[in-house]
Formats: sequence, C-alpha cells, structure tokens
Amino acid sequence: MVKEVFSSELPIDERLAIKKKTIKGGNSKKRFCVVTGTHGDELEGQYVCFLLSKFLQEHIEDLDGEIDIYPALNPLGIDSITRGIPNFDLDMNRIFPGDSNGAMAEVAANAIYNDLLGAEMVIDIHASNIFLREIPQVRINVNCADLLVPYGKELNVDFIWIHEAATVLESTLAHSLNTSGTPCLVVEMGVGMRITRNYGVNLVQGILQLLKALDFYRGEVEIENKEQIVSTEGDVYFLNANHSGVFIPSIDNNKWMKKGEEIGKIVSALEGTVLEDVVSPCDGLVFTLRAYPIVYEGSLMARVFKKK
Repeated sequence: MVKEVFSSELPIDERLAIKKKTIKGGNSKKRFCVVTGTHGDELEGQYVCFLLSKFLQEHIEDLDGEIDIYPALNPLGIDSITRGIPNFDLDMNRIFPGDSNGAMAEVAANAIYNDLLGAEMVIDIHASNIFLREIPQVRINVNCADLLVPYGKELNVDFIWIHEAATVLESTLAHSLNTSGTPCLVVEMGVGMRITRNYGVNLVQGILQLLKALDFYRGEVEIENKEQIVSTEGDVYFLNANHSGVFIPSIDNNKWMKKGEEIGKIVSALEGTVLEDVVSPCDGLVFTLRAYPIVYEGSLMARVFKKK
C-alpha cells in the first residue's frame, strides 16, 4: 500500500507529494522504517528501497509487523539533482523536527518526523557527496552509542563511526528521532549522484538481518559476516591536500595501507609535474577516498582509521 505522508500545492498547478510504501505481514502492530532521499544528490538509497520492497513483498509470509519505506523525503531535490530543497535554499536535514506552523519545507519535515515517531527502528540512508566515496558505515552519536551500536552491527557494514556529541547537528532527522525515544541509525555509503550496486545488495542483507533480530522477519538471511570496525577501537586521521591540482588515485577505497604508502598523486595538468605524493599517515584502513579529481589546498583527500 502506498500512502501520502505530506502533500502541498506548488505554484503552477502541481503538487508536492512525499509518499511511503507500507508492507505488512502478520498481526504485530510494531513498525520498522527505512528512509532516504533527504538530499536530492544522494541516490544510493533508491536501489536499497527497490531491493528491500521487492524482497519483502515476495516473502510476505515470513514478515510480522509493518515495514514503511520512504524513498524520497525530498522529491523536488531528487527531480532537480539538488542536494537541498529547490527554491528554499535549505538543507532538509537541518530543519527537523520541523514546524507545523512554519514554511512549507518546515511543515513537510514536521509531517515526516511525526509519521516516524514510535517506530521500533528507523534506518536513515545517505550517500556521500560527489567529491568523496565512502565505504558502507553507520554513524552514531556518542550519547546513543550504548543503545545503537549493537543494532548497527546487525547491519553488517564495514565501519561504525561514533561521533562526539559536539559534532552532531541537533536539527538532523536522526538526532531529532533519537532524542525523542525513536531509535535511528544513519547509514552513509558510496558517492553522490551514483548507485553502487554491491553496496546496496549488502545493506539490504544487513537490514534483513536486523529485521530478524527484532522479530520482524522469520526467513533465512544469506549474509557473509565480516570483521566490523568500531571507531572507538582506534583513531581517525583526516588527510587534506597541500596543493591545488588534479588528484589521481593509486588505490581503491576500503584498503589497508602501511604508513607512507601511496594513496595517490596531485598533479599539474599544465606543467606536467607531480605537485604532491599523497601518502597514508599511518598503518590503517582508508574508508573515505576522494572521488572528484579537482582539488584545492585543504580539500579532504581521505580518511584513514588506525587500529589501536
């Protein structure tokens, strides 16, 4: 069943509609929600929603409870390949929990927030921007870590990054839900404006594993358990460019490196010279890697996790 969560008139005889797909099996009234499309240039979650919806409808006999799938919280952004909400100059993930008496974008955010309240779990799927490629990871506020890390491990992602409270924006959907008592896990993976199919397939298997752990799903889950890294087990290094130029990577993302090993080069297309050898600052895992070649001094090139 498809339901409208929010709708509003647009200026030229059109309507904005934010919709969800509800898949219900068994007699349980508990809900599990998957949301994505908050940023219009982040498309990795679209494939996840397709695969998950298709699978659950084909295995409805193994389902107990309600699964709500929200593929496009910001449909105008997706339609226009825009990160924020077009014409409002707003990042939708900076206005939650919204305002029922505010502008249209705030009313939409408030309707989404209220619709999600009370769920057993919410998975908020994001991609990176066009500049960086991320391995599949769960990002958790340190204040919620004790509750959420065990659930995050069920998703079978490569990395669980626990953020200090000071770095977490209070106006995000995840923070608003978690502080209201509705647990929400943020998944970040891939690169902006693209779909990484193997990431999507693996995350769907992880979601099914979490559904099984929460007694929503009784079927079998085909998953290859991997060694998962939690950021508290070590340190995260940020590697920034010292020169402006064109970045030519020497590796793929998700690679263990030795200290001093080459990650890539920054070169001058005009002079035909190497401006900088970008090397790993430590023995560790590259879990973020520059995807967009043009860089400026200070641009983020990579994030490297060093295990204790």
